[in-house]
Amino acid sequence: MQALIFDGELHFRSDFPEPKLRPGEALIRPQLVGICNTDIEITRGYMGFQGVLGHEFVGTVVACADQTWIGQRVVGEINAACLTCPTCLRGDYTHCPHRSTLGIFQRDGVMAECFSLPIHCLHRVPPTVSNEAAVFTEPLAAALAILDLHHLRPSDRVAVVGDGKLGAMIVQTLRLSGAEMTLVGRHPERWQLFQSQGIACCHSDDLGQAQFDFVVDCTGQAAGLATARALVRPRGRLLLKSTFHGPSQLNLTQLVIDEVLLLGSRCGPFAPALRLLERRLIETEPLIHARYPLAEAISAFAAAHGAMKVLLEAI
Repeated sequence: MQALIFDGELHFRSDFPEPKLRPGEALIRPQLVGICNTDIEITRGYMGFQGVLGHEFVGTVVACADQTWIGQRVVGEINAACLTCPTCLRGDYTHCPHRSTLGIFQRDGVMAECFSLPIHCLHRVPPTVSNEAAVFTEPLAAALAILDLHHLRPSDRVAVVGDGKLGAMIVQTLRLSGAEMTLVGRHPERWQLFQSQGIACCHSDDLGQAQFDFVVDCTGQAAGLATARALVRPRGRLLLKSTFHGPSQLNLTQLVIDEVLLLGSRCGPFAPALRLLERRLIETEPLIHARYPLAEAISAFAAAHGAMKVLLEAI
């Protein structure tokens, strides 16, 4: 089958072995696949992953022992947990020490004509949600993880640093809390959508000495983290969403002095993400920069650097 492989370099192959159906899993034929900044960071060495890339998808189940899944249009959670260890039994499936992660760790990803994922990771897509919206379910779920784990007060002043793909999901999601939202970025040409939603947008240089109760870094860069840190008030909260390959120079001593609460956030709940998409509370269509056939995946990756969402059409 066709597949995009990373083995230290990007390769497009038309002779990659098709996956075999494993117990408890389903074979899925992707329809649309999103290129994420994490995919790009993997090509720079993040996680040391080698194999088929990709973890954002909407597709159709083509094989499964449970026949009720055949033909279903699905999205899927990326962490394939064991479901039996103490971590899983307390409900922390995304932190299962035995997990594989789709297109990131010990499991081939979705940039291929077919891939495998456990049935317990699958979610049926409502009929009113288009493929172009459903492909955003995984990053939207990641944005919802913030609200799922950390209370955000409507009276909070919130800054989201980074006006890229993930920032677009996060700022649209956090605005639903009623908090005062500011998007800090470098791309004014992207801001019209967010401004129409009542979100203030600006460059970091325009903020002066402004400080916020809750700041989210989703820039994917060490410099962006430094910007986010500078915006947190004493006893405020700094939440890290970026995954990037490279060291950080964050001043931990100053965090202690200012009593800043440092938080991490990763994967989130899919069912609420699908509900938001079904109710059209999150806009996705303006975020699509380009679409490429799977056979042009190398060109798609080149176009994805510094761009909003680039999609691959797998069928």
